[in-house]
Amino acid sequence: MKSMTAGNAGFSRKFLCGVAAIAMVAPTAAYAQDEAETGQDVYPEEGGEDNAQGNDIIVTATKREATLQEIPVAVSVTGAETLERDQIRDIRDLSSVVPSLTVGQRQSSANTGFFIRGFGNGANNAGIEPSVGVFIDGVYRSRTASSISDLPNVQRIEVLRGPQSTLFGKNASAGVISVTTEEPQFDWGGSAELTYGNYDAMIARGYITGPLADTVAISIGAGVNHRDGFFEDLETGVDVSDRDRWYARGQLLIDNGTDLSLRIIGDYERIDEVCCGVVNVLSGPATAAVIGVGGQVTDPNDRFADVVYNNFPSTNEIRNYGVSGQLDYDIGDWTLTSITASRSTEAVTFQDSDFSSADLIFPNSADLEIDTFTQEFRVAGSIADRVDLLVGVFYINEDVETDNQLLYGADFRNYADLLIQSGTGGAFDLLTLEQVFSQSFGNNIVGQSFVQGAGFTENFTLDSEAFSIFGQVDFEIVDGLVLTLGGNYTDDSKEFSQTAVSTDVFSAVDFDAPQLSPFRNQVLFRGAVAQTVGDALMLGRPATQAEVTAFAGANPAAFGQISAGAQAFANANANNPLANPLNPLRALQFLPPFLNVPNAVEDGVTNDDNFSYTARLAYDVTPDVNVYLSYATGFKASSINLSRDARPAPGDRAAIIAAGLDLPNLTFGSRFAGPEESTVYEAGIKANFDTFSANLTVFEQEIEGFQSNIFTGSGFVLANAGSQSTFGVEFESTFFPTPALVINAAVTYLDPQFDSFVQSAQGDISGTRPSGIPEWTMIIGAQYEADLGNALLVPRVNYLRTSEFQLVEGLPSFAVRGPDGTIVDGQPAINAGLPFTAQQSDLTASLTYEHENGLSLSIWGRNLLDNRELGTVFDSPAQPGSVSGYPNDPRTYGVTGRYRF
Repeated sequence: MKSMTAGNAGFSRKFLCGVAAIAMVAPTAAYAQDEAETGQDVYPEEGGEDNAQGNDIIVTATKREATLQEIPVAVSVTGAETLERDQIRDIRDLSSVVPSLTVGQRQSSANTGFFIRGFGNGANNAGIEPSVGVFIDGVYRSRTASSISDLPNVQRIEVLRGPQSTLFGKNASAGVISVTTEEPQFDWGGSAELTYGNYDAMIARGYITGPLADTVAISIGAGVNHRDGFFEDLETGVDVSDRDRWYARGQLLIDNGTDLSLRIIGDYERIDEVCCGVVNVLSGPATAAVIGVGGQVTDPNDRFADVVYNNFPSTNEIRNYGVSGQLDYDIGDWTLTSITASRSTEAVTFQDSDFSSADLIFPNSADLEIDTFTQEFRVAGSIADRVDLLVGVFYINEDVETDNQLLYGADFRNYADLLIQSGTGGAFDLLTLEQVFSQSFGNNIVGQSFVQGAGFTENFTLDSEAFSIFGQVDFEIVDGLVLTLGGNYTDDSKEFSQTAVSTDVFSAVDFDAPQLSPFRNQVLFRGAVAQTVGDALMLGRPATQAEVTAFAGANPAAFGQISAGAQAFANANANNPLANPLNPLRALQFLPPFLNVPNAVEDGVTNDDNFSYTARLAYDVTPDVNVYLSYATGFKASSINLSRDARPAPGDRAAIIAAGLDLPNLTFGSRFAGPEESTVYEAGIKANFDTFSANLTVFEQEIEGFQSNIFTGSGFVLANAGSQSTFGVEFESTFFPTPALVINAAVTYLDPQFDSFVQSAQGDISGTRPSGIPEWTMIIGAQYEADLGNALLVPRVNYLRTSEFQLVEGLPSFAVRGPDGTIVDGQPAINAGLPFTAQQSDLTASLTYEHENGLSLSIWGRNLLDNRELGTVFDSPAQPGSVSGYPNDPRTYGVTGRYRF
């Protein structure tokens, strides 16, 4: 639980505590940083840029080249050498070397969530722009599906922590991941790479670059990445969580060598994978029904047996492609920059969402298309010797369209019948209820509930447009003392439509309808009689019909009184929703009718604007030690809930009823979440000496209106938390005891809290700790370059360790709800999530032989300790009381050969 302090005194106490904590743990923690440039010689010249290490690494986090030591920003840098030797293929692997970054893959290859300092969202819901912005070569990637590419010749990846608004046109409320690849070169060169690993992993990549003319250079890169799945599907025989993707990327650079350069990039990527492996981690009452219709689920006591059950493979077909152009023109001390990009993402997924071998859902499918256009203009330069200025504008136009289906399979009707019988103690079955409903409503639905092919069909569209005006000025007040001021004004508008049709007959039955009053009265009367007779006979349970008949015959007077009392109870409660005997069956009404948008009450439009700003004071205490204090704000506009759980806001209930738009079983939640607004107070110190460099950051960060996106078992609840805050300490260091040996250390301490979150998917969770955020994350690594005369032998090791943390804040299906779907008691949902925790322990190592002729051979391994854990857990779809989870990747290892020329 986060301690509460106030004002500057509270911040100072936390700062000192953080420094003391770092002093104790630093010797056992580590961080991996290395050269920023690719293509370096095996024996770089002493003092050359390619030999930069620690805080001498060149970065562009402030939109201009500077060393890590020079920029007063909390940023972690991972260079090409680490990416190669640690087998970091995409951003998903990056968290093993950046302690403040967490990356998790969820229901498909296209759904990867990025979290910085515990803040992040955006996966699994195409209507949400992530709080962590991803930029690749200056181009904003608006969704995680477009930012998981295998990239050729990555120069460096910079992770900027905290809100970023004044230097990146697209405001990011939690942080930025910026990927920089190598420009085409004017000398011919290239590389070829081949990898083979366990699970029959085969990776091949090639890259070539060179001049077409004195002022024109090109580069072409391509690769394939194939691997068998980590999990065996015991029903279909298909491997699950495999890797099957390829890419091609071409660049053209026009550079006159003086004042003009133009870089054009085109890329295409294709993914066709069976993803992702899901296991049963808690068997609920529904598990017996799954088995009753002939299905199987995995053993919750053996979560990491690397087996799954599905009755058809869950496939992912994804295409990412786009083109961008960056123009830089120098006019004296000023540079004009224009970055134009057009990108598209297409993703078609089919998922067996019941995660069993029973044919309950076939299929849960989604057809997603995202088209994005971005344009950025900026001008940067210096005024005299003491002022650096950057001013820019950013524009984004995006169209999102998704068509989804969730349909019942052949076994669902029999499965639902078993759930009804078990949920009512054998009092009802599906056929009996259908007969009652048919007679009561005068509409024959016998045999029509939960039939194969019925379910939910939906179409969502989202058109968004936003522009930003941003800028930052750095003013050197006196030598070594720099004041930074920056601002960003953003205007964001979205227009969305949501059209969905539910053909599930059972979900459309209003259990509280007056037509069912006689039936409810009868059931309540029988139940009251059975309970009272059971009490009279001291059975400790309701009496059976035979026992009631026998009691009535032996005690007619007493039974008359019991009957009269039972009838009075039934008459009083027949129309009381809280006493409805059908309430236990509401969990099967998870596909109720949908109120489409726009409508007479909801116009399907949002419009947000915001001014974010940064103020920072940095001082060079000595040429080797810098300190800074900063205050920054960030912003993210409203996000739209493009899922079947997109429901009208509770505040619109009265207007919807007045407009005649009410539907049977219409529930209320949210169509969209309002904006996020973040603030961070930060203090940092950076030191860079001959054999040692270190960076320490202490911060207090808060996001008001944090957009929480929680899976409920049938869709996603998108809601604003009132406030989520985190106090944290980040320490990164690099030690060079000899020129050949580098030891890296890092530790992150995070103390987050929901300061206010009243209407979460689990009810009021104010004052609790957000899930997925370990208190401590520590990394230690080392690398040694042994000189063999004409080659180097380089052993490298990196170890990530976290403290134990909760996987979820709770499991929404366990909450006690009223007949209208509102949460009456959320504590059972919170309690249900408490047993599910994780603790990361990831050891990565490699041994590389690098010859001066450009040939290298590397033996490597990831997760060498084979530490198995769950990435997250969630309510099992259509299985009340059951819980499913995503296991992490097992141990992988292999050998990689490279040749550079």
